[in-house]
Amino acid sequence: MGRHSTNIVTIIKEPYQNYLARNLSPSLNFSFEEVEIQQKRVVVLVIPAAFEIPTAFKEKRYIRIGSSKCNIKDYPRREIELFKMLDGRTETIETIPAKYQELTFQKLFGYYGSKGIVLSDKTFIKNLGLWNEEGQFNLLAQLLSDDSHFPLRVSIFEGKTKGTNLFSVREFGNNCLLYSLDELLRYGDVLNIIQADETDRVVERKEVPLFDNKAFREAIINAVLHNKWTEGNEPMISVFSDRIEILSRGSLPPAQTMEGFYMGESVPVNEKLSEIFLQLHISEKSGRGVPKITEIYGKEAFAFRENSIVVTIPLKKIRKVGNKLGNKLGDKKPLNVRRRKILAEMRDNPNITAEELRKILGISKTAVDNNISFLRENGYIERVGSKKAGYWNVL
Repeated sequence: MGRHSTNIVTIIKEPYQNYLARNLSPSLNFSFEEVEIQQKRVVVLVIPAAFEIPTAFKEKRYIRIGSSKCNIKDYPRREIELFKMLDGRTETIETIPAKYQELTFQKLFGYYGSKGIVLSDKTFIKNLGLWNEEGQFNLLAQLLSDDSHFPLRVSIFEGKTKGTNLFSVREFGNNCLLYSLDELLRYGDVLNIIQADETDRVVERKEVPLFDNKAFREAIINAVLHNKWTEGNEPMISVFSDRIEILSRGSLPPAQTMEGFYMGESVPVNEKLSEIFLQLHISEKSGRGVPKITEIYGKEAFAFRENSIVVTIPLKKIRKVGNKLGNKLGDKKPLNVRRRKILAEMRDNPNITAEELRKILGISKTAVDNNISFLRENGYIERVGSKKAGYWNVL
């Protein structure tokens, strides 16, 4: 630091402290402090946190995205969020009202009960922080309710890009987020094909999983826990022929550093949800998630984009599996346009009737029945409950 300041003085012909004071706006009460570490003199520049508005250097404000320093004017959404934070108007899942206020929590009680924890009817809303300051159910309450209205989807593609054929979409939604997460983690076992490696076989064949299940689990939990739910979008999981991509909405929180991120120093995006995950032992405070992923797949497994973080888990194939991964995982036949339309309508309205489908598609009732039979026989849908009072579950 001392050597650097000498160079600055030589170039600009003024003390470094004056140089900073002249170019920073608004003015900051910064200082230089000296300490001794291992008998070496260290000079530290102490800069207070910004207050009310971000600090500019030479009339420009910068923000760090991944490992890059960028002009914040190029990222207007980030700039708006930053001003909201400094003005104390940061929106969180605890302050934003739920889109739906008629919420029930039977599944939440059941989940806690399965973990040996009894919730109180009278105090659980307050204890879990499910109301905002206006006395409304907040977004956290919606996520934990019997129907979060946030589906977690796994899309399986034939090739290496989303431009290739889509084999299947598995949706874990219309449920309490905790149950949706559990179902998604269990589906990881279905995705993780165990391959028999008979290369150089002497006695026993070697079993090789398609990917590391612990890394997959940590990536999924982190994506759900740190997702920016306030933007109204859920994490996105895409399976390609050579990798799995797990996308979480949002970026690193302002208090998080890149070094701290890779070391596992967790800075929760959703604080109350993080507390609940810890209470239920879904995640750990030790912050092993990111280090576990980097230990197996390296730091390059993480990609930091403007509004998302993507974890890439490569698939380890001991032989060419071909482009039939989707069929291997679900043993499902590809769908034509009409059958994909039926699935889309059933996702939007699980109570839809054959007569309503007939009107939407403009086909005969027999054709509707035949297509529904195909979807049921090939594992795309199931009927839950009776023909009159039940509903369609898209698998």
